[in-house]
Amino acid sequence: MSDLDLLSINTIRTLAMDAVQKANSGHPGTPMALAPLAYSLFTKHMKHDPADPHWPDRDRFVLSCGHASMLLYSSLYLSGYELTLEDLKQFRQWGSRTPGHPEYGYTAGVETTTGPLGQGVGNAVGMAVAEAHLAAVFNRDGHGIVDHHTWFICSDGDLMEGVSHEAASFAGHFKLGKLIGFYDDNRITIDGSTDLTFTDDTALRFKGYGWQVLHIEDVNDLAAIDQAIADAKAETTRPTLVITRTHIGFGSPKKQDTASAHGEPLGADEIVATKKALGWPRPDESFYVPEEALAHWREARTRGAAAHAEWTKRWNAYCQAFGADAKELERRLDGRLPDGWEKAIPSFTKENGSVASRAASNTVLNALVGVMPELMGGSADLTPSNGTAVKSWANFAPGAYDKRYMHFGIREHGMGSIMNGMALHRGIIPFGGTFLIFSDYMRPAIRLAAFMQQHVIYIYTHDSIGLGEDGPTHQPIEQLSALRAIPELTVLRPADATETAASWRVAIEHKHGPVCLVLTRQKLGFIDREKYASAAGVAKGAYVLADVKEGAPQVVLMSSGSEVALVMAAAEKLAAKGVRARVVSMPSHELFAAQEGPYKSSVLPAGVPRVAIEAAHPMSWYRWVGTDGVVIGIDRFGASAPYEQLYTELGLTVEKIVDAAEAVIAERKK
Repeated sequence: MSDLDLLSINTIRTLAMDAVQKANSGHPGTPMALAPLAYSLFTKHMKHDPADPHWPDRDRFVLSCGHASMLLYSSLYLSGYELTLEDLKQFRQWGSRTPGHPEYGYTAGVETTTGPLGQGVGNAVGMAVAEAHLAAVFNRDGHGIVDHHTWFICSDGDLMEGVSHEAASFAGHFKLGKLIGFYDDNRITIDGSTDLTFTDDTALRFKGYGWQVLHIEDVNDLAAIDQAIADAKAETTRPTLVITRTHIGFGSPKKQDTASAHGEPLGADEIVATKKALGWPRPDESFYVPEEALAHWREARTRGAAAHAEWTKRWNAYCQAFGADAKELERRLDGRLPDGWEKAIPSFTKENGSVASRAASNTVLNALVGVMPELMGGSADLTPSNGTAVKSWANFAPGAYDKRYMHFGIREHGMGSIMNGMALHRGIIPFGGTFLIFSDYMRPAIRLAAFMQQHVIYIYTHDSIGLGEDGPTHQPIEQLSALRAIPELTVLRPADATETAASWRVAIEHKHGPVCLVLTRQKLGFIDREKYASAAGVAKGAYVLADVKEGAPQVVLMSSGSEVALVMAAAEKLAAKGVRARVVSMPSHELFAAQEGPYKSSVLPAGVPRVAIEAAHPMSWYRWVGTDGVVIGIDRFGASAPYEQLYTELGLTVEKIVDAAEAVIAERKK
């Protein structure tokens, strides 16, 4: 290692110490340990252009152990991304571009939001999937315009979390050879030595997953890093994990290899002592960046610009030779939808529309895939149950990466994090199916998709007690309210086949955040749109499906999904009694909440009492019924029985709705 190498590496270490100390919060130890690896990746091995963080053929880098964010921020600043030294000084402060954990969209060069451990591993797998697929679809002999690697760094904590196991198993099975990960083997967690809880044979585990496993005995050995990376790149049929021995808090006289170096400032005196131990030229000065180190790091811009220019030449040649393919790839990477795609959405009639919404969804999906090549996905081993089968598709597989149907396996959490990576890569709109009850298994990935506003589509079937005999373990109760509580997540629970088609249109057009399509197992009746309102109102979240013939409504009956049929029947019974009831279908609380006040008032007029019903926990409906309304829901677990009996036993009946409506009208008259 040359003196300039060491100075450049120690610049990361000192910046990490100083930023955490200034913030009086953060994790200095891991950046100090991993500094040689980050230096090697960013200055020598990764294909990236700091001047253009969105270059399509750049390598992707994921810091799965997001608590070590100062490792990433320092590397981005030093190598010339749009990040300043002042930004580093504002580490963890309000409105800064250097939040405590990396956040996608806030900082140039941050490819994904990490922090919840294990998620970054799954994201990296998804990015590698996207690269493999787009390369297989668009590359031609002599024209490799999609050709990049995905790199990640993970920690002990990442590998303890179950999602990393799911994602790693998937990656090994599908032989994602351009995926290269580094396991930071520092043998320390917050509680102390990893021997307290984690004595896995990590190498054996990953070999069992089908990965190539390499070792770096000392992260400070730059030649060993170079060799490991060369060996990783040479292996094209397996992902690679490089087990890298590091020392947390490297250089700290008192805190190296201790738990206290993980998640707290070193302290002013210890920082000075550490800088002296590292041979730092100005140990008493905070945020000092030697000019020669910065100049050396900034050579990454020159190297990146050259790589980018070389790719641009290849891209121009590709455009000349395969103009239509080039335009198609650009469209997909830009996130622009194909012209006229919505014309493929089928219409449903009385003859074909009396089906479960999962079946209607399958009909729509099969129609869309022919005009939307960016749609790619599958199911967590529930293909026939979720209605995600696509008749015209073959399976994504080693040697068949151009195919679009993905068998994620029984890995709901892994599926969610992999889909996030696919969406983040760009060029793909991923979808994935499972039962609504198992959305719980993937909730952390859903939350991050919403936080990053990624275009991901979840197909959740078996949406209520309507699935019947499988019983309470499979009957979702609280899941709808729980999903509706996630900011930036859009939940759609359609009432019939026509609303299902409209919901798919929303899901495709809604690019700023993920969408859940919540669908039934049981058959739904067909709503005659010549007699009742069009389903165009689905895009606004709620609409008046059936209204009173004369006068103003005395009560509003609201629901979503399968229970809309109940409120329609209840409205008819009330009409026979001379009670004027309006029926509102509300497939999406989130979309309705986003509408302007006049529209909301036109659907839910002030002063008119409201009754809502849903075969789920009532919590999310109280915001819409008001203080004097009624919500009929389920606040207990279900049971194993035919679904018709379950609806009766749990009080989800037309009679209950009628009684509630009459009661709120009477109460209003008092």
